[in-house]
Formats: sequence, structure tokens, C-alpha cells
Amino acid sequence: MSTAAAAETHLLEWLALSLTPGLGPTRGRKLVEYFGGPEAVFRASLTELEGTGIQAVSAQSLATGKSEELAREEIARAAAAGVTVISGDDPSYPPRLKEIYDPPLILYVRGNLEALTKPGIAMVGTRHPTPYGSGMAERLACDLAVQGLVIISGMARGVDTASHRGAISAKGKTIAVFGTGVDVIYPKENSRLSEQMLALGGALISEFPLGTFAAPQNFPIRNRILSGMSVGVLVVEAAEYSGTRITARCALEQNRDVFAVPGNVTNKNSWGPNTLIKQGAKLVATWEDVWEDLPTEVRLALTPASTPESPGASTASLFPDEGLPPHERKILSLLKADESTHIDEIVEKLETQMSSSEIFAALFELELTGKVRQMPGKNFVKAF
Repeated sequence: MSTAAAAETHLLEWLALSLTPGLGPTRGRKLVEYFGGPEAVFRASLTELEGTGIQAVSAQSLATGKSEELAREEIARAAAAGVTVISGDDPSYPPRLKEIYDPPLILYVRGNLEALTKPGIAMVGTRHPTPYGSGMAERLACDLAVQGLVIISGMARGVDTASHRGAISAKGKTIAVFGTGVDVIYPKENSRLSEQMLALGGALISEFPLGTFAAPQNFPIRNRILSGMSVGVLVVEAAEYSGTRITARCALEQNRDVFAVPGNVTNKNSWGPNTLIKQGAKLVATWEDVWEDLPTEVRLALTPASTPESPGASTASLFPDEGLPPHERKILSLLKADESTHIDEIVEKLETQMSSSEIFAALFELELTGKVRQMPGKNFVKAF
């Protein structure tokens, strides 16, 4: 058998194990260890397989060849969809992911395989962030991507989407870990975002078979991949009971660094990061707070991306810009990052200090420089 044919057979065996009903990555790996290799699993009799204690449905699928049949069909579907399938011993398999307790037997990949082996930071948070949360996520992702870090997130609405966008604005690489099949974009409105990610050398990955729909139970399962692939996990905003807590817990169990952006203590979305900081997570105000905690070998391996083209040259920060003209500084001091302020309220509070035309002009300048964002209904928030 040629080397290429042997590699194809080897991949088929691992894929067959991953598609075996009732098996899962941990039992699948133990089965391989018990028999001394994946090929030996498929040579085993039904009695020998049942003797290992696996479910009857799993043993029957393996012994009758049903698992191998499913794997051949899946390989054909993947090839037709432009999806690459890799097993744990493939050189493109994320090296840090191999270190966790239950790494996926198989990964489905769309995009640049090289991105999977580069140092990355996972960015996670709520699906319903405040303007402050989404702004900080986007800016921090942009700044970190400029330094050459791959931004890894889950493509969900909110903080995940803002993180991917930040990396794209820096022309950096970003990876989305799906809780669906890699051919099922969820949510659908992120289809264009996924194409932008691929165009810039990023990747979309999943451990779930092609066509897997968005089942709620799959998203917590994929969170271990987010943290496992990464050097560390950065939490931006998360409520008390959220999937972000699962990712942070996975990170701690996997001996990964945990970083968190502090938030307004009166906002429920600040509970997650603020609690993590109390428990020892690194407080993050700017990208340097993450950078200085990275291992030396990781920093040396990184290649800075091109200069970001996103509006505003300043990096993300919790601290105000003191170099602004007086009118702009007064308006900025009134605005909040996590709560919008209506134009009428701004005018009313500043009417003794400047005219309405001066207020409008200053707001316009602040919007142009990316320090203020206008929300629907003439409401304004401070942007970071």
C-alpha cells in the first residue's frame, strides 16, 4: 500500500470511529488504546468489541462495517463541499488541542489549515453585549491581530461576531469554531463575515459531521475546542449563567490563561468578567495586558499583521483620550459606554457652556474618529 493510500485509510478509520453512534471522542480513543491502533478496532469481532463495555449500538456499527460505510460517504460529501477532514495525527491538527483531556478525533476544516497551528487567543462573551462590550471586543481583537495572534471565537451573535470583525479590520487571521457542521453557517447573517475570514487566510472548523444543525447541546461541547486551541481565553462580557462560564472553566481545567475586561458593576453582563477577575483572572484594559502575559516563545513566534484600517489609530483602552479639544472632551465626559444618551439630553446639559451647533459639530468629529457611536433615534454612546 502506498503512503498516500495508507494515510487515506488511517483517516477513514478515525472518521469511522467519530461517526460511530454512542461512542464519542473519549471512548473512541480508549478503544484505540485497548486494541493497539485504529485498524485493530475494525479487525475485532463483535464479541471482542462488546467485551470492552461500549454500547451495543456502537459495537454493532463497528463490527458490521456500518461505521466505515458512513465514513466513506462523509469523505465524499466533504470533498464535494471543499471541506478538509483531519485526524489528531495530521500535522495541521492544532497542537495545543492535543493537550486537553478529550480532543476531537476529527476536525472538519474550511479555509487555511496553517492558521490552525499558529498561536491564538480565544475571545468569548455574551450574545447580547452592551455597546461598550462589543466595542472593546472589536478593538482588542483588532489590536491583538495586528500583533500576529490568531483570534479564535465561536461566530455567535454579539461578542463573538465583534471579535471576528476586529481581526478582519486588522487584516489578521481569525478562526470560527462551529457548534454546527462546518457547512452550516449559524447565525445565517454571518455568511458574509465567514467569507471575509476565509479570504484573509482564516478558517472555519467543527468536530460535528457535515449538515449538523444548530442543536443547543452542541455549543457547550464545542467550547472546550475554543479554549483548548488557544494560549488563553479573553472574556469580555458574560452574565452569571452563560456558555462563557463553561469556556472559562474549560480554560482553567486545561491550564490556559484567563483574561477578562472589567465592566460596570450594575450591569448583569459584567458579572462574568468581574467575578473571574476576583478569582484571579488577568484584568485587561488594553492589548498590552494580554501581550505581556504570553509565553516568551509565543511572542517570538508571532509576526505582526499589516497596519489596521479600522477607524481611529488608538488602541482599545478603558481610559479617556486627554488630547481632545475642550468641546469634544466635555461631550465625551457625559456619554457612557454601556448606556445611550439622547441628543436632547446632551444639549440640555451643555446649553450654558456651548451652542447646539457647537455640540453637533463636536459630536460629528467624535463619530469620525470612532470615539462616539450614534445609535438609532439620535442616541449616542461612548465607543472604545
